[in-house]
Amino acid sequence: MKSQLSELIAGISSGCLGEDEIERIADEAARAYADAQGFLRDNPDINYDDSFPIPLGEWVVVGSLPETVLFQADRLDDLLEQIQSSFGPQVSFTLKPRQLAKADVLTALRRIQVQLSALYPEKGGYVLMDFSVPLDDEFQAVLVYAEDLQRVLALCAAVGIQAAPSYESRCSERA
Repeated sequence: MKSQLSELIAGISSGCLGEDEIERIADEAARAYADAQGFLRDNPDINYDDSFPIPLGEWVVVGSLPETVLFQADRLDDLLEQIQSSFGPQVSFTLKPRQLAKADVLTALRRIQVQLSALYPEKGGYVLMDFSVPLDDEFQAVLVYAEDLQRVLALCAAVGIQAAPSYESRCSERA
């Protein structure tokens, strides 16, 4: 499982995490998946209990991702602002968070996806992907290179982490 977790974390981090950090997170998560009680005993500072809707290993992955990789917000304009901040000022976005403030969810997600698809064309652009079960926020997502999307989704399925392209999953909910 550790190798799958390593590949998954590398796929969702889009170059934002170094190899050592990826391996550290994958190792901790694999240990938490394999022996949750032992992991909790060895890490008494972990704030996790059985009432959480996700397994401890998944919680370790989600909780270890920096805010340049995992985006969490109650509103899509805030989510876009976080995404833009993760790229830094050197990457120009034509879409502005205020343009999403009054848009419905599908419209806002479509606009965000169009913007992300235009970035890094060498990798097919980015796909905004819902990642895991949001615990405190309405939206919880990562960015994945479009060319890596199917592999990342397969890895999520293999380790049991809920994931789907954000726009497409909301469209299918409405259908």
